[in-house]
Amino acid sequence: MPTEVALLESRALRGERMGRVDVLDKVKSLAMLPDGIHVRTEDVARYFEVSTGAVRRLTDRHQEEFTENGMCVLRGADLQSFHSDMVSLWACDGAESYPQAATQLRLYTRRTVLNIAMLLRDSDIARCVRTYLLDAEEELRTQYASLDQRVTRIESCLTGVGSALQELGPVLLRMSERLDSLDRKVEMTHQVVGAMSLRLTDVQQDVVRLDGRMDAFAGQLKDLRRRNGPRGQR
Repeated sequence: MPTEVALLESRALRGERMGRVDVLDKVKSLAMLPDGIHVRTEDVARYFEVSTGAVRRLTDRHQEEFTENGMCVLRGADLQSFHSDMVSLWACDGAESYPQAATQLRLYTRRTVLNIAMLLRDSDIARCVRTYLLDAEEELRTQYASLDQRVTRIESCLTGVGSALQELGPVLLRMSERLDSLDRKVEMTHQVVGAMSLRLTDVQQDVVRLDGRMDAFAGQLKDLRRRNGPRGQR
């Protein structure tokens, strides 16, 4: 884990942490201009509780780095256009007036302010931002380490599952073969039952025909008795 000194000395380390602008509001509220994007030198000085001169000297020494992270200086037509936009937004917020720079205006983004926090030595607020930034990184590193351990445990479990599946393979194969054999037996049983059903249908038809013949035979006996009845009385 990098130290605060390393952060102060290494531009590369600072560049890796430029995305963590959220730490600014966790330490102290940063008052933005009405556009919600920029702050002025006096706003930066007020945030870090230092003089505007200290902020200007720092930005002059690291102008290239700060410009890369959003700092800009407006002059002439660009300054007038920006002031016009800010006056309109300021009026929408209900403020009395908007303070305008005379000849030039140095503007900073939240990335620039974080950049300043990683370089400003004589500010307790800046030190708090650096500490919070490093602590948050360590916490994130710990979370990643914990996640890595959990992933490792899952991978080891999956290895065990793979071995178990390999051992289970032959058992599943035998069960599949037995189920196939059972399916064949069930199919043969269905065929036997179907043949028996057809045979029973034939037997039923034979019984119906036999019933018809028995009824006819009974009728013939009745007729025979009627014909022989008078003779028996004589």
